[in-house]
Amino acid sequence: MTLLRLLVAATGPLAPDETYYWVWSHHLQTGYLDHPPMVAFWIRAGTLLAGETPLGVRLLGPLSAALGSVLLARAADALFPTAPPGSRGPLSPPGPWSPGLSPGLSPGLWAALLLNATLVLGVGSVVMAPDTPLLFFCTAALWAMARLRRSGDGRWWLAVGAFAGGALLSKYTAVLLGLGIALWLVLTAEGRAWLRRWQPWAGGAVAVLLFAPVVAWNAANGWASFLRQGGRAGATEPGRALRYLGELVGGQAGLATPIVFVLCVVGVALAAAAWVRRRDASAALLACLTVPGALLFLWQATGSRVQGNWPAMLYPAAAIAAAALPGPRWQRLRPAAVWVGAVLTALVYVQAALAPVALPRRLDPTLARLGGWEAFTASVEAARRSAGADFVAAEEYGLASALAFRLPPGVRVLAIDPRWRSFGLPAPPPGLRGLLVRSERRGEVPPLWPEPRPAGELVRSRHGVEAERYRLYEVVTRPDAPVTVVLPRPGD
Repeated sequence: MTLLRLLVAATGPLAPDETYYWVWSHHLQTGYLDHPPMVAFWIRAGTLLAGETPLGVRLLGPLSAALGSVLLARAADALFPTAPPGSRGPLSPPGPWSPGLSPGLSPGLWAALLLNATLVLGVGSVVMAPDTPLLFFCTAALWAMARLRRSGDGRWWLAVGAFAGGALLSKYTAVLLGLGIALWLVLTAEGRAWLRRWQPWAGGAVAVLLFAPVVAWNAANGWASFLRQGGRAGATEPGRALRYLGELVGGQAGLATPIVFVLCVVGVALAAAAWVRRRDASAALLACLTVPGALLFLWQATGSRVQGNWPAMLYPAAAIAAAALPGPRWQRLRPAAVWVGAVLTALVYVQAALAPVALPRRLDPTLARLGGWEAFTASVEAARRSAGADFVAAEEYGLASALAFRLPPGVRVLAIDPRWRSFGLPAPPPGLRGLLVRSERRGEVPPLWPEPRPAGELVRSRHGVEAERYRLYEVVTRPDAPVTVVLPRPGD
C-alpha cells in the first residue's frame, strides 16, 4: 500500500492548497494565518530528500501513513489484548467487550485495515495538508497512551506530551486530543490516580512548550491565526442547520466509506456504553478521544459548513473501537468494509490520475482540484510572452501558488492578498507590466488596480471537460497597490 501511495503521490498533479503549503516551506516560520507550521516543515523535509517535485512535497504522507498504521495496530493490541484461540487466560477476559476474532487476526490488524480502508487515510496520505501530520501525531499519541496503560510506566506521559505537541503544531483542532486525554484523567479512576503523580503534568508541559512558538507568533501578529480559526459558532436557522448536518454526516460516510463509518459509529457507542456500565478504562479512552470532538463538529454544523477533513483526527480511536466490536454479525462486516474501502480508494486514484470517466466539475472533486494544471500553466506562459509581461499575478492564494510552482524558471509570480503580509516576502518594484489571472468566479472586473485592460480568457480543462474559466488583465505594479509579494520559485 505504501509503494502504491508513493507512486500516486509522485505522478498526480499538486492541488493549489499543496502548492500554497509548498510556498510556506520556502519561508519557514512558527505560525501562519491559516494553520500552525508543521505541514511546512514536512514539505521542506520531503523536498530536501526528493526534490521540489510532487513526490518531494508529498513524501512524508505515505511514509507517515505506514508508520502510523503500525502504531495504531500496536495501540489496539495493547488496549484490547487477546490470548491465543482456545486459551482461557487473563488476556482474554469474558464479557461483551472481548473481541473474539478469528485465529491470526488481532484487534490491531483489524484497526489498521479499517483505517487504511477509509478515504480519510487512503486519499489523505497522497496529498499534503495539515491533516496529514495531524493524523499521524494523533495516532502516535494514542499509541503512547496505550503503552502507558499496558506498562504502567509513567515515563510514557512524556511521549504522549511530545506527540500531542506535534499534533498542536499541525492543526488547531488538535486541542480536541488534549481535551480527550484530560477528560480521561478526570473521569476514570485510573486517570485520577495518575493526577497525583508528576508525569502527566510533565507531559502536558512538554506539549505546551512545543506549542509556545505558535502562541508567540500569534501574539506578534495580532492573534490573527487564533481569531481566524476560532470564530466559528452554531446558528439559529433550522433549515440551514439541517442542511449542514446532513452534509456533515453524509460527507463522513463517504470519506470513511459507508461500512467503515457504520462500524466506527457503533464501535464508539459501544465504547461509551462499556465505560458507563463496566468502568472499562480502555473503552473510556476511546470514547473520550471521539465523542467530544464528534459533538463539537455536530454543533458547528448547526451554523456553518464543516469541511469533510476536519473530523479526520477522530478516526484512529474510532477504528480501534470498530475493530473491537463484539459479536459475529459485526465481525462479518469487517472484510466487506476493507474491500469496499479499497475499491473506492482505487477508483479515486484512477480518476485523479487518468480520468477515464468524463464527469462534470460538480460530480468530480479531482477535476476541480487537480485537473488540467499543466496545460493551463503553459497557456498562461504563452499569454505572458505574447503580452511581453514582466510577471504573472493572481489574487487567489492557491492559484498564485500553483503558478509559482509550475511556471518556467525565471518568471516572476506575484500574489495579491492581505494574508501575505505576515510572510516577510519581498514586494515588487513599481512600474512593472504584468498579466493578472483571475477566475470568473470572482466577478468580471478586478478591483485591485485602476483601469485594468482585458487581455483574453483561458479555460482549465481535463480531456475536454471544463474545470474553471479565467480572465486575463494587463496590469502595472503601483506603490499604493494592495498587499502584493513576489512568491518563491522552485530552486530559490
